[in-house]
Amino acid sequence: MKTRHVLVGFLVIMGGMIGFAILFQEAFIALLKHPAMYSHARFLHIAAATLFFANAVAGILWEQRSLASGSEEVLLHTYSTVAFLDSRFSSPLIILSLLSGLSLSFNIGELWQIGWLSVSFLLFLLSGVIWIVGDIPTQYKIKRLVSSLKPEDQTLPDELIRLLKMRWWIGMAGVVPLAIVFLLMVYQPEITAVADWLR
Repeated sequence: MKTRHVLVGFLVIMGGMIGFAILFQEAFIALLKHPAMYSHARFLHIAAATLFFANAVAGILWEQRSLASGSEEVLLHTYSTVAFLDSRFSSPLIILSLLSGLSLSFNIGELWQIGWLSVSFLLFLLSGVIWIVGDIPTQYKIKRLVSSLKPEDQTLPDELIRLLKMRWWIGMAGVVPLAIVFLLMVYQPEITAVADWLR
C-alpha cells in the first residue's frame, strides 16, 4: 500500500473521531472520563507524545545531514524513509496522543478553563496544521524531484535545494510548539485559559 494512502487513511480516522466526538459528545466524554482509563491514558500520552516529538526532531536532523552529503542516493533514501515514518509511525502516534490527552483532560477539569492545558491543546493543533499544510506537501515535492535526478547530474537542482532548506524552517515551526507543550505539561504554570482570552 502506498504511503500516501496510509496517511490519508489515518487522516480519515482522525476526522471520524472528531465527527464522533461532535455528534455523540456525551458518550465520547463518558468513555474518556472512565476512571479505569486514567492510568492507561497517562502512559499512552507520555509514550506517544515523546516518540512523536523524538521522531520529528530526528527527522529534521537526518534531513540536514542528507542535504550536507550532496548524494542523490542518500537524499532519495532519506525522503522515502521520512515519508514512510510519517504515515506509519507519526500518524498513529498523533491519534494516540490526542485521544489519551483528551481522556486525561476530561479527568482533571474543563479543557478550555485550565490555562496550561488549553494553551497546550492549541499549540498541538498548530503543530498539526503546520505538518499537514507545510511539511507533507514539500516532502512529496522533494521526493519527486530527487527521483527525477539522473546519474550524470553533477549538482542538485536549485529548486530541490530551496525546498530542502525550506523544510528545515517548516520542521522547526512544527517542533517548537511541541517543545512548548512539553514544558507546559511538566510545569503546569498558572496562565490565562483560552476561554478567558476574549473576555
